[in-house]
Amino acid sequence: MRAENASSVVDGNAIAGLLAELFAQDMTMMTGTCGGCGAAEPLAQSVVELDEIAAIVRCRSCTHTLFTVLRDGERLRLRIGSLVTLEGP
Repeated sequence: MRAENASSVVDGNAIAGLLAELFAQDMTMMTGTCGGCGAAEPLAQSVVELDEIAAIVRCRSCTHTLFTVLRDGERLRLRIGSLVTLEGP
């Protein structure tokens, strides 16, 4: 580790602000990169299979599952598939 990039080891509470900043945006405008084929597209252009329990978000180029959002009663779960990066607009 270089001195100008010194880091601290802390618990997950330290990323609360970063996650709030990332997920407070219009998520459909975020660019997702598929680990299956390397395609990088806004999430709005992905293919979504949707029912009352789950939303399966697939890469338009290769159909790999990028991620799945599951509804479990009052809770939501995010299961990451082949999504390798998610970048803000």
